[in-house]
Amino acid sequence: MKTRGWFITGTDTGVGKTLVSSALLMALAGAGQRALGMKPVASGCETTPRGLRSADAEALRAAGNVVADYGDVNPYAFAAPTAPHLAAAAAGTEIVIDTIRNAYARLAARADAVVVEGIGGWLVPINRRQTMADVVLALDLPVILVVDLRLGGLNHALLARAAIEAGGCQLVAWVANATQAEPLDGYLTALAERLDAPLLGAIAHASQPQAAAHCLDLALLGV
Repeated sequence: MKTRGWFITGTDTGVGKTLVSSALLMALAGAGQRALGMKPVASGCETTPRGLRSADAEALRAAGNVVADYGDVNPYAFAAPTAPHLAAAAAGTEIVIDTIRNAYARLAARADAVVVEGIGGWLVPINRRQTMADVVLALDLPVILVVDLRLGGLNHALLARAAIEAGGCQLVAWVANATQAEPLDGYLTALAERLDAPLLGAIAHASQPQAAAHCLDLALLGV
């Protein structure tokens, strides 16, 4: 059976991509899938005796149920806490999509499902010519959009959907994540009426990944 994969993007940085990615991995594992997470590019990584490590990538490794080399889970780890193309330049290197594609292929060979978490928003640059959207095209993955139920969230979600579709990618689902204690009234309904993709789940404020996993309807992804 061919490995399934999804790309998790967000309307902005800090909207809960890692939470949703971890929750999806846990839900997949709970459904009997061999599930692996991937964070192709991470900035703001911590220096450890084993080299640079991303907290997001480590969270994905913990949420999945298949062991994989850290270098495949997170092929590009940078210390500078800034946009990926700037972090790469500060490290004296350049992000190459073929490197990401090869790492993904190695992960896919070990798993039934791979959840790939982006960095920042949909069009974050990764080098002088390409953005994370080009990574999605290269991996040929359907997209799940994480939307924060906060002021500006409607506009950001609709802009993201338009950019995803304009770039030739497929938005297959979205997740509402409440980063504020009191999400704005009416936002969930307004988004459901406008995003033209199923709501995979609505995650309450301050949820942990295990609890969030129970909010996701895997049947909408064909699992």
